[in-house]
Amino acid sequence: MRKRLIQIFGFLISSLGWLFVLCTMAMDYWRISQIGGQGGSFIIKVAWYWSNLWKDCYTDSAAVTNCRDYPVLWSVSYYVQAVRGLLMSGLTLGFFAVVCCFVGMECTYIGGADKTKDKVVFAGAVFHVCGGVSNLAAYCLYINRIARTAFAVNLAPGTLRYDLGPPIFLGLVGCFLIYFGAVLYAVTVFRIICPERKVVQIYGGGTYMEPASRGKTLYSGYYNPSRMYRTYGGSGRSSSKISRLSQTTPTRLSERDAFV
Repeated sequence: MRKRLIQIFGFLISSLGWLFVLCTMAMDYWRISQIGGQGGSFIIKVAWYWSNLWKDCYTDSAAVTNCRDYPVLWSVSYYVQAVRGLLMSGLTLGFFAVVCCFVGMECTYIGGADKTKDKVVFAGAVFHVCGGVSNLAAYCLYINRIARTAFAVNLAPGTLRYDLGPPIFLGLVGCFLIYFGAVLYAVTVFRIICPERKVVQIYGGGTYMEPASRGKTLYSGYYNPSRMYRTYGGSGRSSSKISRLSQTTPTRLSERDAFV
């Protein structure tokens, strides 16, 4: 029951994280810059420049917004292309992660045996981690680009200093939730995938660790008790040879002694 509850909680947490990441791709205000302020005694003039992954926009104090969509792919800034690619790759991995974890959860009746379901859950946790790394790399790349411009000493004329927008923080929270859900999945199946070796007590006070590999060992080809002692405890043919030898040997010795 505890394993089932942990997996359900991990599924909800990780799915919420992927929902946050998916929402950030369509949200506005990835970066925002404010220009102006109070310009006179009666008129306030303010303008906001903001951008997302798909367009640049300008909003004035009258709440009129003008946007310019990004042109074809090869004319977009390289870091925007990289952020798009990383987020899409992360979302693809997240889709496979959610499917694998849903199939392998204990509360579902699909996926096969318990051992197979645990392996599927572990694979889903790995997909979660890989997708989260891809998403985190995308957000860090965008943050690095904004920070380099914001903290630069000398800027070219007409270059704006942007601040981070809400989608960046929402995406970082989503990455944290994805990692947390992956950890919860891995905790429930770690002992089953990697069982702990048992300590066996032998006669005389010594102990040894049971080998992790089951089946054929390094010494199985050199030491085989059944092969060594099969002459004495095996088929009736070998036992008959031994009994025949024991019967004929005393007779031959007695005839020789009688002849001498």
